[in-house]
Amino acid sequence: MRILIVDEAEAGLRPHAARLGGAHALVHAPDTARAVALARAAAYDVAILHGAAVAALAPLRALDPALYLIAVTSLPVAAEVTHLPDAAALPALIAAIDARRTAERALAEATEALAEKERRAAHDARHDALTGLPNRRHFREAVAARILDGGRFAVAMLDLDRFRLVNDTLGHRIGDGLIRATARALCDGLPGGLVARLGADEFGLLFDAAGAPAAAMECERLVRACGASFDVEGHLLEGAACAGVILGGAQDADADDLLRRADLALGDAKSQGQNHVCLFDEALDEALRLRHRIESGLAQAIGRGELAMVFQPILARDGLDVAGFEALLRWDTEEWGTISPATFIPVAEETALIHALGDWVLERSLAAVADWPGQYVSVNFSPRQFRRPNFVGYVVERCQRAGVAPSRLQIEITETAIFDDVDHAADTLYRLRQMGFRIALDDFGTGYSSLYNIRKFPLDVLKIDRSFVDAMVREPAAAAAVQAVVHLAGALGLDVVAEGVETPAQVDLLRATGVSHLQGFHFGYPLTRDDASKCAIARSIIQDAPDCAAPQRSA
Repeated sequence: MRILIVDEAEAGLRPHAARLGGAHALVHAPDTARAVALARAAAYDVAILHGAAVAALAPLRALDPALYLIAVTSLPVAAEVTHLPDAAALPALIAAIDARRTAERALAEATEALAEKERRAAHDARHDALTGLPNRRHFREAVAARILDGGRFAVAMLDLDRFRLVNDTLGHRIGDGLIRATARALCDGLPGGLVARLGADEFGLLFDAAGAPAAAMECERLVRACGASFDVEGHLLEGAACAGVILGGAQDADADDLLRRADLALGDAKSQGQNHVCLFDEALDEALRLRHRIESGLAQAIGRGELAMVFQPILARDGLDVAGFEALLRWDTEEWGTISPATFIPVAEETALIHALGDWVLERSLAAVADWPGQYVSVNFSPRQFRRPNFVGYVVERCQRAGVAPSRLQIEITETAIFDDVDHAADTLYRLRQMGFRIALDDFGTGYSSLYNIRKFPLDVLKIDRSFVDAMVREPAAAAAVQAVVHLAGALGLDVVAEGVETPAQVDLLRATGVSHLQGFHFGYPLTRDDASKCAIARSIIQDAPDCAAPQRSA
């Protein structure tokens, strides 16, 4: 401690001061004037005043209210001053004061350390550890505060394209580097706004905007900034991003709804490909509500008995004999009427519902084909079903349970299903063919079609997409494409089924090109199980069979 000793006596406190130890800085003042001058020049922890020097008490207290004052005198002193009648107890008192000051300093340091930890914890709770940017919680609070401020502003969600590919091929360290580089690019590009990291490769943007066009233009500029080349530890990475944006204002009820709608706009942008920006549209909200209603209703459709199977005949080209039937799923509800498979199948595909629906469809399709004299049933399997573990064993077990030979089940898959994982798909299809199942590639010509693809996978049938059939009457190029597919399939020993045949002119053209089988509403609508059985037994279309299903896209 720094101790100021004010002692006008010649000997005075000197003998006792020597006993205070070398741990303290002792400064002597011979009188009040000198003591006040020294106190003005430097800070002291303790002042000891002896004898007549107690006259310095008042001016020293005025200079430093925190100064600890000790008066060694027989004279009476103020109550707030420590009074010692003689100096014998001075060393012990100084030691006690020193210990208390040390404890106070330790307590203050511990308190400050705790406060710093609390500040750091509060900061970390609202910021992203990798980039230092505000996190989702902070961003939501900022949006909520901006609503209260009034005026027009924009909330945007930005998501990187191909980020997972970077992580999978170059590792997470490089992926983290790309995230940091993108964060810097966004902060540099939006100096007056707020940039937050909301998730793995998702960022939130909050900025002033005069209107929707201005907000969209700002997002397009930021998406271009994210599309730059970033050097990450020697790897030159080409960035790409999509963004969804919504214009906000004082009329908006809460921040969560703005974030939700911006996220919907982002989903719309991502569905259109890389480097797209989409403004929120109310139709997106309505589509989401419809999707939720469909998902909820679909989960209960089996139990309610709302689902039904119908079967569309597949006819041989020349004699129009019934070679098989494609199994189609229909959903009729009390609330919404008939819902198209084109609407509910994608919803089921995005959830685990596709497996329950697929089990139901396969069970009833196999039950139906067991009644037919020799035709096959063609069942569509979605990419998610095709990727399920032990798909081959699953199909084999269902056929054995139904007592149906594998050759009477045709498995229809799309090119999307097999190109998600080419090696796995090739192995799965090979094992299915070994077991005797028929394999059909549906919607041929609309995806990744190539001669290599057809040769790589063990197939039995190519199904030409209805878009080619519809166009071939009026577009020579479409007719030529169908002719080329037929020639290719013939060279490879594959059957060709033309889907969506609806007019006599299409029938004539398709027969002329040499397709092996025809399918479509020209020959009648899909049939109930009983009517399909009648057609199967007769091996031809029964003209007086009732129309049981309105024309819809097959699923």
